Amino acid sequence: MSEDATNPSSLDRSAILGMVRTELAEILEKSPDEIVEDVPFVDLGADSLALIELVEALEENLSAYVAGFHIDDEDLEGLVSVRDAVDYVAAKLQVA
Repeated sequence: MSEDATNPSSLDRSAILGMVRTELAEILEKSPDEIVEDVPFVDLGADSLALIELVEALEENLSAYVAGFHIDDEDLEGLVSVRDAVDYVAAKLQVA
């Protein structure tokens, strides 16, 4: 079964993880290899400002897939690890 390239589901969880790791690595001035999925943001050295920068970068990148993609401010406090962020975006985009 092939997926429609215009469908957000063409962006899979692995691609979202890569995007989160790349953006967070840039913000924290680390290598993407240092950004481990299960480690809490705070243990990576990410403070609330870094998370806001991450959200803005993700919103910008994901708008190419879904016009006006937005992460709600009230949802931000529930995102405490890379896995949380990836799962949140995947659920919002309804991808596996």
